[in-house]
Amino acid sequence: MPKETDSQDIAKISYHAHWTEESVRYNDTGRQGHVNNAIFVTFLEAGRVSLLYNPEERALTPEGTSFVLANLVLNFRAEIFWPSEVRIGTTVSRIGNSSVTFSQALFVGDNCAATAQTVLVLMDDATRKSRSLPDQTRQELKKWRHRDCSSENVGTSDS
Repeated sequence: MPKETDSQDIAKISYHAHWTEESVRYNDTGRQGHVNNAIFVTFLEAGRVSLLYNPEERALTPEGTSFVLANLVLNFRAEIFWPSEVRIGTTVSRIGNSSVTFSQALFVGDNCAATAQTVLVLMDDATRKSRSLPDQTRQELKKWRHRDCSSENVGTSDS
């Protein structure tokens, strides 16, 4: 089993390989005046989707497949308020046989508001079962690893 990525590393801007930006909407806030916790998950999804499904740059999902969320661990570090811009850093931290693990962080300016580890599994749309990552997908995902990511974190064990 690969070593878990240190959340202190994930909280650094320099750690991340892929970036997306989202605007905080007034309607994202709740009674406490800060962004609702569910919106943090939406921001993380935006970061992953911009990497996985960008049709202009790469095709990471073969026809008849989808990535589905299998696990999400989210650590809240600071509040986010409206109005602001959220930068979503996303880095591939592990590639399995049919899964990919992302290390992600949300930043407002230089302040890290949250860190997360998410695991997505490639699913066959017809059978609804996991499917091995094709070599092309695996090669594209490797481009989004952190520069210090060792080969032990890019294996073919587990799903």
